[in-house]
Amino acid sequence: MATQFLQTFAELGARNTAWYALARGLRLTGISMYRYQFVAQPVVRGALRPTPGKLAMRSIATLDELPSAYPRPREVVAARLRQGGYNIAAWKDEELAGILWYQLGAYQEDEVRARYCLPSPASCWDYDVFVKPSMRLGTAFCRLWDEANRRLHQRGIEWTCSRISAFNPGSLRAHARIGSVPMGSATFFRLGRWQLMLASRPPYCHLSNGPERWPQLVFDTRTLDKGARQCKAS
Repeated sequence: MATQFLQTFAELGARNTAWYALARGLRLTGISMYRYQFVAQPVVRGALRPTPGKLAMRSIATLDELPSAYPRPREVVAARLRQGGYNIAAWKDEELAGILWYQLGAYQEDEVRARYCLPSPASCWDYDVFVKPSMRLGTAFCRLWDEANRRLHQRGIEWTCSRISAFNPGSLRAHARIGSVPMGSATFFRLGRWQLMLASRPPYCHLSNGPERWPQLVFDTRTLDKGARQCKAS
């Protein structure tokens, strides 16, 4: 037990380890807790790093094209497609190696009740970057981001924003490697139809009691330091 705690502490740091312990304790009372870090990544021209391999990139347009082994509920994927979500899928022969989703304008969160708004036309929202566990040591992650950079650069997108679980150190490290910039955090508590959000950015606190109400978090990438973006992209 002590070894597991020390490993968690080393991976998450003191603050997120405390939040993680709270989340586990609240689970015993029936309360679900989600804690997110928000970041923005610069869209760069060219590959992040050389990534040779035999992965093909093509998008999924319908549920029928999605392999049954993809670990997301079909109704969640259907909702993403309905709200205009785009995806990039990496395939090894006919096997799905990974998939990355992105949305232009605004994104309705599918894990908690929240809406993320992007007022700048030069930004988008990326989410749920999935790589098959057996392929996580390969090139799939970088290949997905290389293709995302290529497509987004063609659209004139300069920044892509993400929410990452604060309890997922692997994802936090992966985004840091591609030059992510912190944009705050939010913690959601859910019990039945009730939801409480505490965030580091407006509206800071939001309480709702049904699916028709949710907080809106605005991420204006025009406030980010362009010099930092150029430095990280170089």
